[in-house]
Amino acid sequence: MSAHAHAANENHGAHGDVKSYLIGFFLSVVLTALPFGLVMTGSLQHDMIAPVCFAFAAVQIVVHLVYFLHMNTKSSRTWNGAAFLFTLVILLILMVGTLWVMYNMNLNMMPGMSAS
Repeated sequence: MSAHAHAANENHGAHGDVKSYLIGFFLSVVLTALPFGLVMTGSLQHDMIAPVCFAFAAVQIVVHLVYFLHMNTKSSRTWNGAAFLFTLVILLILMVGTLWVMYNMNLNMMPGMSAS
């Protein structure tokens, strides 16, 4: 690799290699399979299902940010901040929207609860 091409790559942050992507993929599969297995086997109490799944989801978000989006201290802080803020906004919209829809569906689909 020429000195010019090497210097250009250093300015754009670290790019992943196959090992990094495989680690990220493995962690993502494990962080998806564990809560699924805990719920399907009934190992969790009913009131602990949501918090445990949200905790695994939060860890999985960090794994994706580090291993697939390459957010680290070597990258530009501006781009890291923008990507993280975008992730938080999308996550907030997704979570609040899902809870709102589920609440309204539960409210409107209750048997024997008519508006009359």
